Amino acid sequence: MHIIHRGLVNKNCKENTLKSFKKSFSMGFGIETDIHSTKDNKFICFHDFTLNRIFKKNLSVKNLDYFYLSKISTLKRKPIPLLSDVLKASKNKFPLFIEIKPYFSIRILKNLVKETTKFKKCIFISFNHKNIYNLLKIKPNIKTGLSFSNTSKVKTIIKLSKNKKINFLILDKIFLNSRNIQQLKIKKHFYTIKKKSDFKKYSKNNNLIFENL
Repeated sequence: MHIIHRGLVNKNCKENTLKSFKKSFSMGFGIETDIHSTKDNKFICFHDFTLNRIFKKNLSVKNLDYFYLSKISTLKRKPIPLLSDVLKASKNKFPLFIEIKPYFSIRILKNLVKETTKFKKCIFISFNHKNIYNLLKIKPNIKTGLSFSNTSKVKTIIKLSKNKKINFLILDKIFLNSRNIQQLKIKKHFYTIKKKSDFKKYSKNNNLIFENL
């Protein structure tokens, strides 16, 4: 099961946009997307904590209403979609790896569970593992994954993988060649594959999160 990173199925696509996600679905792939919660409690698909990188505005996403975000992003031709729109576009047919970027309060997590409850293909992942453990307290059978960076220790990954409520490990591609990691029975996805040669080399025996191939 290969997943497209931020909907970037090719270089003509823009990250975390509904158009890109629909293109990914049309090609038969699930997607990975990042989410934040706005000031007016809307879940949006957007990677950064601020608008600086994408829109050259030093404003925090959490302090802005969705109306403002929608207006400015549409003007810049990089419209920020609501998570609800991406869910509808998936038609419950494609896996959605939903990465929770910031720390979410229990209240926000409950809202997230409510909004996604009818969509059975959602897998919630985060580098902030507290988000995942709190989600499991709210809904014990929810599909979850723990994300690890290239600086994570193999011993730590192995230890945390033993939690039977965790369904996936989301791992930096450096761990593709780790025998100890590969031997783990839990489902694993490796990110982010950006070279066709790497995709060809690893795609047969591994689940990959890739872009622009």
